[in-house]
Amino acid sequence: MASFVILISVQFFLVYNTYKLKDEHFFSVEKNVINDSYSRSIRNDKVYPGGQKIIDSFVNTDMAMLETLYKKDTSQFAIAKQKMCDSIFSELRRRSNMDSLFQAIVINDKLKHNLKYLLTIEALSITFSNNHYISLYQKGVDYPLINTVMQVPAGVRIDGSLEMPSKQNQVTFLNVSSPADHSYQITFSLYVDSSNRYLSIFFLMMPTFALCLFSILAVVLIYFYTFKNWLKQKKLAEMKSDFANSITHEFHTPLATIMIANKNLQNAKVLERKENIQPLTSIIDRQSQRLQTLFSRVLDVAVMNESTLQKKEYRLNDLLDEVLLDYRLQLPDKNIEIDFFKSSENPEVRLDRFWFTTMLFNIFENAIKYNDSEVKAIEVRTLIKKKNIEIHISDNGIGISPKTVNLIFEKFYRDQTVNKSDTAMNGLGLGLFYTRQCIKAHGWQIEVISTEKKGSEFIIFMPAENL
Repeated sequence: MASFVILISVQFFLVYNTYKLKDEHFFSVEKNVINDSYSRSIRNDKVYPGGQKIIDSFVNTDMAMLETLYKKDTSQFAIAKQKMCDSIFSELRRRSNMDSLFQAIVINDKLKHNLKYLLTIEALSITFSNNHYISLYQKGVDYPLINTVMQVPAGVRIDGSLEMPSKQNQVTFLNVSSPADHSYQITFSLYVDSSNRYLSIFFLMMPTFALCLFSILAVVLIYFYTFKNWLKQKKLAEMKSDFANSITHEFHTPLATIMIANKNLQNAKVLERKENIQPLTSIIDRQSQRLQTLFSRVLDVAVMNESTLQKKEYRLNDLLDEVLLDYRLQLPDKNIEIDFFKSSENPEVRLDRFWFTTMLFNIFENAIKYNDSEVKAIEVRTLIKKKNIEIHISDNGIGISPKTVNLIFEKFYRDQTVNKSDTAMNGLGLGLFYTRQCIKAHGWQIEVISTEKKGSEFIIFMPAENL
């Protein structure tokens, strides 16, 4: 992030300095041409051709009066000089021929026709003797007796329509004076600029903008792909770790069941009755086969699909009896009740027993984990309908919020609203993900109906054509 900010800063200064350079040199050739033509036109004149005659007519007429007032009454001198300046400037504006002169320069020098100009007087001074000049007008000073319409920040507007004079578009700056007594000094400027200066500069800077944009986009893309690859590698590492943890959990379930059954076989009271031995050995046999299947099908977790399933025909109610018996046996909590309500028919279904058992165990475990009732109840019910065989698994747990119910089958998802100190948060968020994978691989469907603080119901639909 710091390097990106540094890059943006460097790009900003690059663009800004380029703009300043373009702004300073914009129109430079044309400015020199206009300056040469304008200076030649007023070589023996002031402001514009005929301007000196207008200024002289006022200054020479009032020179003696101004000298007397300057020496005797400075306040009257201040009033008189403003009135004279107002008259000079007004007459220069009225008799200006600058429009025709400027158009002639544009045509003769073959310049662009969208140019605007501004002709201003910046200062006017007189001297009575010894080249001691006394200011009559100076731009930036407030003169209440000079027409305010004429006054602009650049001085007194004599002619032209350019609204934004600046150092960048100043073509000519002249200060004309005479060494003789009873003469005057005048400073005036000509500003010329294109009517679309900033747009023109923008187009001139397009290569710079394109280069900056390309470099920023390149860096952003590099950051994006680097970050994306980092997330991918991180996710792969997490998946490997979670996969190993999940398989360890799957190994633990049948091992715990075998250990409990074996412990019962070592109980003398159990051995006294031979009819108790057969169910326990059957449990050990089934769970041993489950362990064997786990070892042989570890890699199938990541690639489980219909082609990897090993389907066989089973009587659904009989299969559920065996699955529930195995699950009840491993339950350490006596306050858990599991009831099974069988349909009147015992349909045959084709399924992969390993994944079917894993799917049910995951649903059962969630029903117990997310349950704070004194007696945790799970009810399994089978229903036979025209198009489907349905397995309903309901509980009296804490339920699932509406915004969460669509997320529970996502990989690694765990409900963050659950108290993190609860044992429910110790899971990996893979159980219901595997459940969904199993449902998809079999071509079944699953639906969840849940009410917060009342419980949840999972409904598995087995289409008749897939049975």
